[in-house]
Amino acid sequence: MTIPTVIGRCPVCAGELTVTRLHCQACDTALEGRFRLGRFQRLSAEQLAFLEVFVKNRGIIKDVEAELGISYPTVRARLDEALRAMGFAVGLDEAPRARQVQAQAREERRRILEDLREKRITADEAHQRLTALTERGDRASA
Repeated sequence: MTIPTVIGRCPVCAGELTVTRLHCQACDTALEGRFRLGRFQRLSAEQLAFLEVFVKNRGIIKDVEAELGISYPTVRARLDEALRAMGFAVGLDEAPRARQVQAQAREERRRILEDLREKRITADEAHQRLTALTERGDRASA
């Protein structure tokens, strides 16, 4: 007999479910009461699948992007969503637009450094691009 994976959210109202009985198959001991599920049981199937890919890739966002075929901001948004579902505070002090601009700047910086590493651009060109990117960021935050 296959035992199904326990769900952590009510399929009717999406409220958090509470476990009321635990059973040991080896010795037939049972515990009854109110037990809270762990943080991971609070996740939807999609959030859990995303976190499995994230962990499998050791948190290397570039690898998560490649495997899932999504952008850096989308990876960050899905990670933030999963963290919130697990009960963690995420970026409460940043406005969504500011986070998006920062994410885009980080992604552009990553691309420039990758181009430099792969010798697609010179060190001088990388320096010019990074300087321009910093100046754009300074003007955007002013």
